[in-house]
Amino acid sequence: MSEPSGWERIRTEQGDGITVITLARPEKRNALDDATIAELQLALAFLDQDPDTRAVVLLADGPDFCSGADLSQLEKIASTDDPGANLRDAQALGDLLIAIRHLHCPVIAGVQGRAWAGGAGLATACDIVLAADDASFAYTEVRLGFVPAMVMTILRRIVGEKIAFELLTTGEAIDARRAAELGIVNRVLPAAGLRDRVLAFAGEMAARSGSAVQLTKRLFYGTEGLGFDQAIARGAEVNTLARMTPDTRAGVRAFLERKRKG
Repeated sequence: MSEPSGWERIRTEQGDGITVITLARPEKRNALDDATIAELQLALAFLDQDPDTRAVVLLADGPDFCSGADLSQLEKIASTDDPGANLRDAQALGDLLIAIRHLHCPVIAGVQGRAWAGGAGLATACDIVLAADDASFAYTEVRLGFVPAMVMTILRRIVGEKIAFELLTTGEAIDARRAAELGIVNRVLPAAGLRDRVLAFAGEMAARSGSAVQLTKRLFYGTEGLGFDQAIARGAEVNTLARMTPDTRAGVRAFLERKRKG
């Protein structure tokens, strides 16, 4: 697959095992439209075939991470009566969330300002969320008479049924620290210098064994829905794969050598 080019809604940068994808429409508060979703999907599809990318960072220009659906998307929702067209539109966002989950390496969101509606869904779908202390999260779809249908699948797994139901049916905003208490956010960081701190975290992730992190991510999500015995059996299969990778063998040899030296 050739590297995509000519982005209009996003920006990409690569180096040292990290690929940064930046939402680049600050004048629209990085709202999601068809073109933005398509570009994000294309970028992730390319990166999934790139063995040099060990971590993906999702950032955004301007004061807000992503305010949700673009006005053009909302106008489509208000005026389209064709069930097939509505389904295709919904599936595009769903496919983006699935692509994040299936990407071979971790996706780390750096969130500042508002991550609301579809923006909250986009951040929540990432493997790790690092939020500025000025960030807020809100699943606001119900306030428009709409349904936060796809992020629901992810959110209820993170925070449990009671809290997820409250967040999804009230649409109330929560700050970064409350989001961290609930498990939506991994770490709360100072807003000043957020990008540098997120990239430093990603650098630590990229420095880990690529095969180990990739197999861990695959197993972590791949055991969802399995019974205990099945999950342990799947773990044994992945453990077997890991034992045969150069990274595991080199890491174990280095550890044993250090132990012998005392």
